[in-house]
Amino acid sequence: MRRRSFIASLPLVAAGSLSSIQPNLLGQSPANKLDQGSTPKFQPAGDERFIRSDVHAGDRVSGASFASRSAVMGCSGAAGTAHPLATLTAIEILKKGGSAIDAAVAANACLGFLEPTSSGIGGDCYAMIWDPKLSKVVGLAGSGRSPKSLTLETARARAKNGALPPLGAVTVSTPGALDAWWTLHQRYGKLKWAELFEPAIHLAESGVPVPQIIGYYIKRNLAAFTRPGSGVEETANALHTWAPNGKAPGEGDVFRNPDLARTYRLIAEGGRDAYYDGPIAKTIDAYFKRIGGWLSAEDLRDQHAEWNDPLVTSYRGVEVYGMAANTQGLATLQLLNIAENFDLRNMGFQSAQSLHVQIEAKRLAYEDRARYYADPHFAKIPIEWLNSKAYAAERAKLIKLGSILTPVHPGQAPSHGDTTYFTVADKDGLMISQIQSNFRGMGSGLVADGLGFMFQDRGQLFSLQDGHPNIYAPGKRPFQTIIPGFSTRDGKPWMSFGVMGGDMQPQGQAQIIINRVDYGLDIQAAGDSPRWHHEGSSQSMGEDPPNLDPKGIVRLEAGVPESTRNALIALGWPMGPSDGGYGRYECIEPRMSGADRFYSAASEMRADGCALAY
Repeated sequence: MRRRSFIASLPLVAAGSLSSIQPNLLGQSPANKLDQGSTPKFQPAGDERFIRSDVHAGDRVSGASFASRSAVMGCSGAAGTAHPLATLTAIEILKKGGSAIDAAVAANACLGFLEPTSSGIGGDCYAMIWDPKLSKVVGLAGSGRSPKSLTLETARARAKNGALPPLGAVTVSTPGALDAWWTLHQRYGKLKWAELFEPAIHLAESGVPVPQIIGYYIKRNLAAFTRPGSGVEETANALHTWAPNGKAPGEGDVFRNPDLARTYRLIAEGGRDAYYDGPIAKTIDAYFKRIGGWLSAEDLRDQHAEWNDPLVTSYRGVEVYGMAANTQGLATLQLLNIAENFDLRNMGFQSAQSLHVQIEAKRLAYEDRARYYADPHFAKIPIEWLNSKAYAAERAKLIKLGSILTPVHPGQAPSHGDTTYFTVADKDGLMISQIQSNFRGMGSGLVADGLGFMFQDRGQLFSLQDGHPNIYAPGKRPFQTIIPGFSTRDGKPWMSFGVMGGDMQPQGQAQIIINRVDYGLDIQAAGDSPRWHHEGSSQSMGEDPPNLDPKGIVRLEAGVPESTRNALIALGWPMGPSDGGYGRYECIEPRMSGADRFYSAASEMRADGCALAY
């Protein structure tokens, strides 16, 4: 289909009348807005964004007009990560005879150095694997627990405005990522464990230029850690690691992390136990004792990942999987179950009606997310009821096309009842959808002496409310935002995919599925399509800004049609500026050409990464 025919071929129905309000499409203040009559010839030195609201991407002779590029294709394997060197590492591991899991572990180790703003061995890790021998999707939860010595009383004493603070030792839960890598490799690995760390060690020692977006976030994170009153017990180690010359690396600066390289060497030689019951554990234990924290050698020694069966629902003939355990994976399924009750295709691609329904479905799903989601070892969660089509139909009846649901509440259960994503596929049909995170940005702000990585601040998402299933308790896993995505069709893998970014993840995953199923977009266009992001819930999980409108805030990317934006404003949706919080996406799709299988892989323009296939 010719590029200019794509949108015209879809129904363009918009809910509500056009508003006379002329929104600022890019969230700029009037003082910073470029004169529409001027023609800027270059980006001024020091500017982080070159914005021209009336200029759009160049023309494509095929495919969707808004797609940034075509998907890449190859018969032997594919990978997509948030950094080109991590993607290249995955491909090289596959070429050496490694499995998709070998390649994923190697890429993740590289990302711990290359993309410290989203990942590292101080965080947690989840994965969904298509196991071709079992012909099923398998889940692994590498989520750490809260320190056993940190009591609820102490946690409440450190609270701010009734919630745990975003930084410092009280937010640190046991890192689960490295144990998850080891568990994956023990079951699916082909190469030797030590081989998987060679590329990351080389990169960390020799150094690499810092990409644009990663450099931007390193500076922001270090500024937050060192701000007076941040709550971080000590920042000298973080500055030593990421600002060794007194300045955070910027775009194009060559950065090294010799401390992390030494840590990786210990892990390569000693395996999992070097981290959880060896020299690294001893260093971590001594560090937290020194700064007055709670994470201990005992906590590390007791950490073990768990295999599980992912949750699943159907969406117009496609099976969509959600991570179980203590994650928000169920929210993706609930959102799609509700949206399935509406004819989104006939409402029109990027129409106000379609976006209104999707946003309302998100609000309803997230009310349940805030009310019920927690560690199933500590709370009984009514998963079957929440994921049922009957419950979704009841919730869908609450959505009105001409008005916004206010107030919105969670359903009443029956009485019995900042992240990096990457995906790899190999020649044998093994596929992994993996996500790994330190939670908010780089994490807690804390770096143990000489180890070169930061600890996660995932514990901030515990509730402190009596009776809440996610209330803090020692040895408990906090609510998790990180979720890999996977979908099948007719019993065969259809997409291994993910969308990074806190509470954006279920929203982004649902938009990818809707773009593909309802609007027929390929995997590249489905990711490049402009997104919406809704913030706000009557029962926040800690990620929402304070004092929000009861309806929350809707943020739209600049590519959403202005008529749609104006119709949503006229309907009454509070509109916030575009803030870049729309996630980052990678995807691999197995396809057939006669009797030949090949992989199609996609990444997007919102991150520094890329997808490759061979």
